[in-house]
This record gives sequence, C-alpha cells and structure tokens, in this order.
Amino acid sequence: MADKSEGRPGIRRQDRVGYDLSLTDRLGVMFSAFWNSQVRGKVLFLATVLILVILATSYGQVILNKWNAPFYDSLERRDLGEFFHQLEIFAMIAGTLLLLNVLQAWLNQMTALYMREGLSRDLVDQWLKRKRALRLASSGLIGVNPDQRLHEDSRNLAESTTGLVLGLLQSTILLVSFIGVLWELSSGFIFHISGHSFSIPGYMVWAAIFYAASASVLSQVVGRKLVKLNADRFSKEAELRFTLMHANENMPAITVARGEENERRRINTDISSVLRVVKRLAMANTNLTWVSAGYGWLVIVIPIIVAAPAYFSGGLTLGQLMMSVGAFNQVNTALRWYVANFGPIAEWRATLMRVTDFRQALLDMEEEFALKDGIAYENTAPDTLTLKDVVIVAKIGEEIDECGGFRLRETDVVIKSGEKIMINGDHSVNRKLLFQAMAGLWPCGSGTMGLPPVDDMLFVPQIAYIPGGTLREALAFPESPDAYEKAAVEAALDKAGLHSLISRLDTRARWDKLLDSDEQKAIGFARLLLARPRWIIFDEVLEGMEPEWQETMAGLLTSMPESGMIYIGRSEAYLEALKPRVLHLQALPAKSEEPQQQQQQVTRTGASAATGAAAMPAPAL
Repeated sequence: MADKSEGRPGIRRQDRVGYDLSLTDRLGVMFSAFWNSQVRGKVLFLATVLILVILATSYGQVILNKWNAPFYDSLERRDLGEFFHQLEIFAMIAGTLLLLNVLQAWLNQMTALYMREGLSRDLVDQWLKRKRALRLASSGLIGVNPDQRLHEDSRNLAESTTGLVLGLLQSTILLVSFIGVLWELSSGFIFHISGHSFSIPGYMVWAAIFYAASASVLSQVVGRKLVKLNADRFSKEAELRFTLMHANENMPAITVARGEENERRRINTDISSVLRVVKRLAMANTNLTWVSAGYGWLVIVIPIIVAAPAYFSGGLTLGQLMMSVGAFNQVNTALRWYVANFGPIAEWRATLMRVTDFRQALLDMEEEFALKDGIAYENTAPDTLTLKDVVIVAKIGEEIDECGGFRLRETDVVIKSGEKIMINGDHSVNRKLLFQAMAGLWPCGSGTMGLPPVDDMLFVPQIAYIPGGTLREALAFPESPDAYEKAAVEAALDKAGLHSLISRLDTRARWDKLLDSDEQKAIGFARLLLARPRWIIFDEVLEGMEPEWQETMAGLLTSMPESGMIYIGRSEAYLEALKPRVLHLQALPAKSEEPQQQQQQVTRTGASAATGAAAMPAPAL
C-alpha cells in the first residue's frame, strides 16, 4: 500500500520512521492542537499577564541601570549621605523587581502546567480514538514505544516551549529597552587619535551586536549536530525503558526458562546504544561549552574595554562608565539568548519532531488504512450475520495472490441470532486475522461481511485485558463500575468460578498480576453474563485453559441460548457443550507456488487414472 500522506508511492506503513515536515509545518500542527484544546483560554490569559509582568520587569531594569550613574558617582566623590540615599532607592527598586520575579516564576510554572495538560490530553485523545492505537502499532518505528511520546516527550515539549518562548519574549523586550539606553550613552563617546577627535553613532550598540553575532555564528557551527543527537537519544532511551519494563513484567517466564543471561545481554546492548549516543552528545555539548563559556568570561571585561577610550579621555564619569557597562551587558544578554539556549533549542526541536510525527501519524491512520481493495462491510439486521466469499490477506499492502492468506471454504454463510458456530481449519492459518477482520481491525482481503449493529456485538480476545483499579471496574469494562447492580455482579462471579473474589470487588490492585491467566479469562466470561450481548465472537479463548476451567466456561455459555456465538479456534469443550455448526478455513498458496501445486495435481490425477486402469478386470472371452 502506498504512503499517501508523504506522497512517496511504494513506501509502506511498516517502513515509516517519521515525516519530512518543515519547522513551520510542525509549529502549525502544534498550534492547531493548542487552538482546539480546552486550555486555550487559560494559557492565553496567563500569557497576557506574563507579558505585562515582563514589561514591568524590563522597565524596572532600565530604572536600575540608570541608578548606577548616581551611585558610582557618589562613591567617586566619597559622598556618604548620597551613598546611603542611593542604597534606599536601590532597596525600593530591587524589592519591586523581586516581587515581579517571583510572580513571573509562578506564572511560568502555571503556563507550563496548562500547556502540558492541553498537549497530553490532546495526544491521548488522538491515540485512543477508535482503532487508531492498534493501527499505529503496525506503522513501523513511529508506532514503537508510544508511552515515551505520550508522557516524557509531551512533558519536555510543554515545559521547554513555555521556557523558550518566555525567554525569547523577555530578551526581545530587554533588547528594545536597552538598545535605546546604550545608543544614547554612546552619543557622548568622543575618540581622540593623533590630535583628531571623532565620534561613532551608537558605538557600543554596534560593539554589542558584533560580540553577540560572533558568538551566535560560532555556536551554530559548533552545535549543529545537537538536534539529531537529541532525537537519537530520546529514541534509544525509550527503547531501553521498554526493554526493562518488558523484562520486569515477564520475569517469571524468563526465570523458569533460565533466560536471565540472555536478557542481561539484551538489556546491556540497549544500554550500550544509549551510552554511545550520550557520549556523542556529551562531546557535542563540550565543544559548545568552549564557545558559550568563553564568551561568558570575556563579557566581564569586553564592555569596559569598549568604553575605556571615552572614559580615559574624560568623556565619561565612573558612574556613566558603569551605567554603560550595565546597558552593554543587558543588550549582549538579550542578543546572546539564542547562543545561551542553543542546546535547549536543539533538544526542543528534537522533541517537537517526535511529538508532531506521532500526532500526524495518528491523524493519518484512517486515510492510510482505507485500502483500495479490501473486505467490504455491510450492515445487516440485528438477528443476522453473513460471510460471503471471505478471503483474508496475511500482510498489509500485499495482493491476494502475492502472499499466503486464507479463505472461508463455505462461500456463502448466513448465521442467525442464537446460533452457535465454530470456525477452524488448517493449522497454518492465522485465525486471529479473521477475528480482527470481523472486528473491523483488519480489512485486508476481499469478500463481504454483513455485520449486525456494533452495539449488539462483543468480541472476546484470546488474551484477557484486566484494567487497573478495582475488580468491579474490571468486570464492568468498558462500561462504568456502577453500570451493573451488585447482586448481578456477584452472581456472575459465582457462576464463572470466582466466588472467592466476591469479597474483594472494591479492592484496588494490579489484578492482572494477582490473577492467573485462567482467572483473568474467567473475568471476561463473567462480563458476558452481565452484558448479555446478542452476538459474541471468541478468539481461541478456551485453548490453553485447564480442563476444569474449560468445562466451567463452556457451561456458562450454555446459559446464554439467546446469544449468537462464533468461536474462532479448536475447542473440544465448546464443541461438546454447544454442538455448533462448524465452518472451515483453508490456506491460500502464494502465487509462486500455484504452478508447482497444479503440476502436482496433474501428476496425482494421471497416476490415479493409471492405477484405476490397471485395476480394471479384463473383459470375458
């Protein structure tokens, strides 16, 4: 199947690793998500207040910079009275700025909080839209470890976006404020060289711009690899975390199989991958530190050196010199914002790329899974389910005659409500795909499925899902815990062989860890007694259960004669208890195998004819 969203035919979903989007496009994706989120009003309000606070802070810093002149002039004159007066003025200015700084810090945190809320909820909403999460899992590398993008990446993006945007805004306001101050101070700079006097308009402004620009260029050259390295690090960290989590959840099976050494090697391989990327990232950050730290130390003396000619020629007092130095540092700090934040910006862009790729992939799920030639789905009456010429393709994007698939041997099947069906067949057939196809999750193939209303159908997968929370919540899933009466819930547990759990209905625990696999499946069967759907489709649920559990579950199903049941699999307990009508699946050969099989068929036919002729008795003479 061609990849429509990227305009590159021939690239399948399984090969996808991301999208080739520009920074503008990625910002547009995130802005669209923000504008449609519920936190938009809160964030805009906080942003407005923040802008006002930043403006007030910048104005206070300009006043503080002007305070430098009379304060240092009082020191130069040794005027003790003026010195203490200027300290009183400083206390008022610094106190006001302190209050503004505290308010700004709180507003920063609240803005980041609401940004994270909006982004996280948006991603989760998009991820858990009907069928998207399952389809994303088959979309290649972009569908690996979605928890990393939903949790860590969304947190990093929300917090870094808030910090960087506010930092850029504050630096811009400071730049505009202090360029004017520095330009005005530079107008009095008169240079005397070889008996000639001259002035350069905005001399210190141009010096600050040159200093910051040189630092920016060097930082860009030295740190250009940081974006890709950060993206690689996030990906490798996610893989390591998944490996650790997967090993921890399956430790009983690993221990029984004596597989600790194998898992240790696997985990160490992922650790080595992370460390290799981190080592390269550390070297890149170290190289960037030569530039950022070097320019940071030079800024201590550079503004004094720049203003020294005017000071030593008598054009500036000590107070005016220190005021010029303060203004130079403010302009330089504002101009060097990009330099000081090159590393965080690189990390932000890497996170933005991962989050936007993830969100765009989710939005493309419906378009990509709309196959040109696939199974046709029709709505039927609530009491009827039909399967006509159903063929299932085993791989996404393959033609029916290009890969091994399977078909339903009975070409025209009509099933009525209350009827019991078993569908089995060749051992080489992946029956799970038929289960997914009937659920609308795997439309790859051909034929027509006429299905009753979705609300009348309940699908029971082979591996039971037990959500976290109380046992009552697990029984009611996906409904709310109070959807069923207490007496009905207790009766369902008792009939499913789980009488011992009745007293623990409202206990909150990891039931998927406390219950064994048979008990977890029994929870699903108890759920059937509560929901009593008109149609139930099973995916090899009884296989692998202990015989007594199989007998209990089959007996439970016999108490639901009104429900139509389709059991996909081979279960003797289901066969004996419900006496179902049996349908058959048969494997389809790959196209390359057909001529060989046809030749074998001809050979077998010829051999049979010859054998028959030899066995025929001779006519009587």
